[in-house]
Parts: sequence; structure tokens; C-alpha cells
Amino acid sequence: MLDREGFRPNVGIILLNAQNEVWWGKRVREHSWQFPQGGIKYGETPEQAMYRELEEEIGLRAEHVKIVGRTRDWLRYEVPDHFIKREIRGHYRGQKQIWFLLRMCARDNDVNLRLTDHPEFDAWRWHEYWVPLDVVIEFKRDVYQRALQELSRFLTWPANGHDRRHGSRYLRQPRAGAGSTGAEVERRGQVAPPVADPSAIVVPPTAIKTGS
Repeated sequence: MLDREGFRPNVGIILLNAQNEVWWGKRVREHSWQFPQGGIKYGETPEQAMYRELEEEIGLRAEHVKIVGRTRDWLRYEVPDHFIKREIRGHYRGQKQIWFLLRMCARDNDVNLRLTDHPEFDAWRWHEYWVPLDVVIEFKRDVYQRALQELSRFLTWPANGHDRRHGSRYLRQPRAGAGSTGAEVERRGQVAPPVADPSAIVVPPTAIKTGS
């Protein structure tokens, strides 16, 4: 289902925990990380599509989350031609998305990446709100930045916490010596977000292995 400009209606999901950290998923057999997202089917509202994608991609149901906010309008990104199937080139341009900010009310072990036969993610972790966009596929980065910026107005911070809304972590490059070195990451066959504690990455027991 495309609009007149060639964009497919879609939803994106930013899922928060109690510390305002966001759910950050590693795509199956790829070196990139992203938020859950998916297309809106004919007859669905954006909210209905969001709940369906939430369950299909990470195994959470409506009772596991609370809607905190959503973007006011569609956010669009174009997909480069070499990512588009030959038969729809010239018609399909990319995605237009409504983004939802959700608060997780469930436990971490309620997340299930293997609910469908074609999972989107093979690992996940909690990350501070301003995620490192250098590990997101390039053509989605601008939309991620705009969604995070717009939805950050809904955040509330605990009295002993601090507001990171104006942090400068967009497109942060991995630093040598911070966590794993570049060589160590390359040997494992994956690119991980810069993290202080690599053990925070959750890999399901049946996850598909990447690299060697």
C-alpha cells in the first residue's frame, strides 16, 4: 500500500524502561541496530499497526506497555534504489512513519524475539535515550534524529536523575579503547553500539549466531 508519492505508511516504536533507556535491537545477520518498526496494513490505524508490530517483533502485547506520546505528523525517508526490488522501482520511494513513544510495564524476560518464523532481531539491549546513530543504516538516521527529538518533550526524569535531552550523542563514532577495540569487534563479526558494559546485550538462547 503506497501513497500517491510512493511512500509506504509505517509505524516506528521507541520503547522506554523506568530509567528512560530505550529498547535497542540488533537486526538478524546484520551489523546494524534499530528500533522496532513495520508497515500499516489496509484498514489499520497507526495505533493498531503499532500494537501488532510490537507483538510480532519483540513479543510484547498492549497490556505490557503504556503510550506516552506520538509524532504529530508523518516522518519520511527515501530508500536507495539498490535496496528496492526491481519490479517496484519507479513506484516505491520509501517509508512515511508515525512514531510512538511507549513505556514498558512488563519484565525484561517478557521480551520474545522468536515469536514468528521470520524474526527481525537476534539480540537487544537497553541504551540511553540518545542512541548512537552511526550503527543505524544511513538512510534512516535523519528520521531517527527527528523522532527522538520530537518525542523527547514527553520525557520526565527522576529527581535524582538528569535530563539528557540536549546531549550531543547523535552520530557518535566508536572510540578506540571504549569497550571493545575495532579489531575485537571485527573478529566477532558484529558492530556493537558504544557501551560501558557489553554484558548488557541480551541474546536469546536460540538466537542466530553472527560472524565467527
